[in-house]
Amino acid sequence: MNEEMEQIKEEVIELLKNKRYSNLNKYMDEINNQDIPIIFEELSSEEMVRLFRVLPKDEAAEVFSYMEPDLQEKLINCLTDKELKSVLDELFMDDTVDLVEEMPSNVVKRILKSVNKEDRETINELLKYPSDSAGSIMTTEFIDLKVNMTVEKAFEKIRKIGL
Repeated sequence: MNEEMEQIKEEVIELLKNKRYSNLNKYMDEINNQDIPIIFEELSSEEMVRLFRVLPKDEAAEVFSYMEPDLQEKLINCLTDKELKSVLDELFMDDTVDLVEEMPSNVVKRILKSVNKEDRETINELLKYPSDSAGSIMTTEFIDLKVNMTVEKAFEKIRKIGL
């Protein structure tokens, strides 16, 4: 870890320990989401959850997707069912499938319990593909736009589908 990141990590831990959440929130906005998991590695379970709760919902899911599987598992075990559902709702389906593949069975059961029936079916369908196939890395979340669509119609369709 470089010196700058070490300093950032120490500052975040200090703000967290002193429960200065508004300052922490502003500070976290300045950190690249891909770097945030490095900070989580140094935290206790309680501190991880508190820091995770400071992040906006969409950012929290992105940060979660950058975490190593063991860190994801540790965090999942600390989150409430509602918080877990919120994270899973924000993840792309292929990230959720990757998560299911990496987690032990007790965590997988909790993940599957937290997603709706339609998403569970999609997850199970994607899990059927061999790991070295195109199907295992494809995404099911896309918007089909036609070449002859106007920009207005394309935006209308994007808003309607709401990806």
